[in-house]
Amino acid sequence: MDTPATRTGCCVVGGGPAGLVLGLILARAGVRTTVLEKHADFLRDFRGDTVHASTLTLLDELGLGEQFAALPPRWLQKLSVQLDSGTYVVADLRRLPGQHQHIAFVPQWDFLNVVADASRQEPSYELIMEAEVTDLLWEGSRVSGVSYRRDGRDYRLEADLVFACDGRSSVVRSRAGLRSRTFGVPMDVLWFRLPRRGGDPEGAVGRVSRSNFLIMIDRGDYFQIGLVIKKGSAATLRDQGMEAFRERLGNVMPWLGDRVELLNSFDDIRLLNVVLSRLPRWYRDGLLCIGDAAHAMSPVGGVGINLAVQDAVATGRILAESLRSEQVVTNDLRKVQRRRWVPTVLTQAFQRVAHRFVVATTIADEEADRRPTSAPFPLRLMQRFPLLQAIPGYFVGIGLLPEHAPDFARAPATAQR
Repeated sequence: MDTPATRTGCCVVGGGPAGLVLGLILARAGVRTTVLEKHADFLRDFRGDTVHASTLTLLDELGLGEQFAALPPRWLQKLSVQLDSGTYVVADLRRLPGQHQHIAFVPQWDFLNVVADASRQEPSYELIMEAEVTDLLWEGSRVSGVSYRRDGRDYRLEADLVFACDGRSSVVRSRAGLRSRTFGVPMDVLWFRLPRRGGDPEGAVGRVSRSNFLIMIDRGDYFQIGLVIKKGSAATLRDQGMEAFRERLGNVMPWLGDRVELLNSFDDIRLLNVVLSRLPRWYRDGLLCIGDAAHAMSPVGGVGINLAVQDAVATGRILAESLRSEQVVTNDLRKVQRRRWVPTVLTQAFQRVAHRFVVATTIADEEADRRPTSAPFPLRLMQRFPLLQAIPGYFVGIGLLPEHAPDFARAPATAQR
């Protein structure tokens, strides 16, 4: 016997940045909103944790700026890269327009908790944890809701519109029969932690040697470290053993000293399988994909969270009125994709160029040229004319099409200003 169905205005599948921000905006529009998150909490390690200036501005508009600043995050005003020939500034965020001339590093679960706590104050909002979506409900060719499992029981939730915000391995997207176009990438990333000591670099440190590319994110008492490796080479590194891996880290960053010995085994290291893809069409009748479910981003630039949040804001602004009146049509969903298509395509194009001309040269084979790395002409030019550093600063900090909270979603004092 089928489980009796409950009903909501819209069902948001996935409690990540896109899903929670969208849920908050729609709930503030008065739309009956249900968010389904399959985990019991938001505590997942090594998730994206870069909160960009445009997202910080959005948090201010939503009345959440003070709560976010109290976490507290680690603020960063410049992005630099360390080559064998020295340290060079790549992006200067101090020239950004607006109040926030910086980006923030904060554990993603803290960011999500701030948004979730605010959402729970809205009477038309419900967040259901440990709710794993297993399938879609259909009325003919139209998506009419979802089936999900919680506490060993199956449930059915009908909705005027379903949003797939469940990441790059989206179950909803798969069940809807939407297929992504995938672009080849030359890299994967190994994430791990090492202690941070007094006198160590602050903020984010990028290190590029002839055959290594490493990023270190200052977490206060530890570094979150990502080592870029050749696509599919993780098994080879495991076969070479932990001692060889620790030696490699010591050669790239000698000042880490004996801290590399704290990596006991590859169980302390997490592999990120890097994917770059996007859906040609983000929607079908009754369903819309946004964030990573619509376009999986490379970690280059750390812009994945920012794009997902901007998708959510545009979606909430464009669809709120249709959802209030229960008259959502496919053309409304098409408007969202049209709005977010250009920044998505251009950002992915930039990432593909970075893969080809930067990343690929630093993850070469063992026989590669081992001469010390030196600054290419564009990087030297940026040091001579620092104003040029504002260009990548804007791309990283603001993005190509920043979105702002609609008036109905803003905190009262912000709306008055």
